[in-house]
Amino acid sequence: MKILALSGSARRLSTNTALLRALEEIAPPDIALSTYAGLGGLPVFSPDLEDLPLPDSVVHFKRCIEASDGILISSPEYARGVPGGLKNAIDWLVSGDLVIAKPIALVHASHRGDDMLAALRLVLSTISSRFNEELFLRFPFMKMEPEAIADAVRQPINRGPAEAFLQEFARYCQRPSGD
Repeated sequence: MKILALSGSARRLSTNTALLRALEEIAPPDIALSTYAGLGGLPVFSPDLEDLPLPDSVVHFKRCIEASDGILISSPEYARGVPGGLKNAIDWLVSGDLVIAKPIALVHASHRGDDMLAALRLVLSTISSRFNEELFLRFPFMKMEPEAIADAVRQPINRGPAEAFLQEFARYCQRPSGD
């Protein structure tokens, strides 16, 4: 099972990226979770750029999406909305069919951010028939350093729910579309 994780933050010490990387560490052996690091390198989306050849960074991003069995997204809230880099990445996917039936779920590294989550849920439910709004993992890790987040995720009180979430998402990814 190949799961691609997307962080909505390009910040070096992002709590959302740290949460995704911590989930990589504890993922069961049958789940290969990898965090995509190139969102900040994608050019600003324009339909004019969709003509071949696509920019190399977009080609790489789309290949990563295509090779995955499912996508996990973790994002901060910027000005009560979806960060521009994440929205830009999603915009690169809307004109094709890569995410129409791709399983997608959210994780979140803060006790805040409900406005962004609502906006992101709207966008994801528009572009994917397999966005699962009910599968959601949230931890109150805002303002924690990446190593502290990794340590917190390793703790049994957090590791259990995190592993259960990953296993449930993997099961969801294996279900045929429409189930």
